[in-house]
Amino acid sequence: MATATVVPIVVVTLFWFLVGVVAPFFVPKGQNKGIVQLMLALTAVCCYTFWACAFIMQLNPLIGPTLSNSTLLAIQWNWEGNYANTVPPTY
Repeated sequence: MATATVVPIVVVTLFWFLVGVVAPFFVPKGQNKGIVQLMLALTAVCCYTFWACAFIMQLNPLIGPTLSNSTLLAIQWNWEGNYANTVPPTY
């Protein structure tokens, strides 16, 4: 895996691990301690799941940009470096 993919996964996983597992131990005693702990854990699970789905969908998108034939010809003409020797395609 590339570093550009591993670093966000590790950082976000550690952040939500801290929020969902470590933070509940620091909730002060009180009448709603259990509810606050559960809220922190569920928030971490839901946010991490949402982030993971969005991140994975960006790695391999199902729907790409739709380009017309004239746009594809213009891109091909520019990327091949023929702009110095030839006339640009007509649309």
